Amino acid sequence: MTAPKTNELGWMLDEVLKVPEARHAILLSADGMLRAHSADIGRDDAERLAAGLSGVQSISRSTAEFCGTANTPWRQTLIEFAHGYVFLVAAGEGAHLAVSTTADVDMEAVTYRMHKLVDRLGKELTSPARQDTGSPA
Repeated sequence: MTAPKTNELGWMLDEVLKVPEARHAILLSADGMLRAHSADIGRDDAERLAAGLSGVQSISRSTAEFCGTANTPWRQTLIEFAHGYVFLVAAGEGAHLAVSTTADVDMEAVTYRMHKLVDRLGKELTSPARQDTGSPA
């Protein structure tokens, strides 16, 4: 599966950005492919960030045993910077939703909107693992 060249789900991501101080939103697959991006971020930047955030969720999942057992499901990661946050949440099988904000955002409001979006979109946000990506020998 390759990343779609159209941004069909982008308008839905713009809904999350109605929270004051929210900046950008992207939808990515577990393997780092961009699925959709909000209107205010360019495709090239969104693709680069999707690849990086895929690594963040992978590292986060690898620390599950720190919170209980190694098979505890990962749900969310929060990254804090001097001037803002990046929220990364599970958005269905093999899909993740990321939102960036300023430091003044209402953190509860943005996570609430993110989870409501994930609930509303359901299967639209799933991204099954790629099958048979290599060429036959």
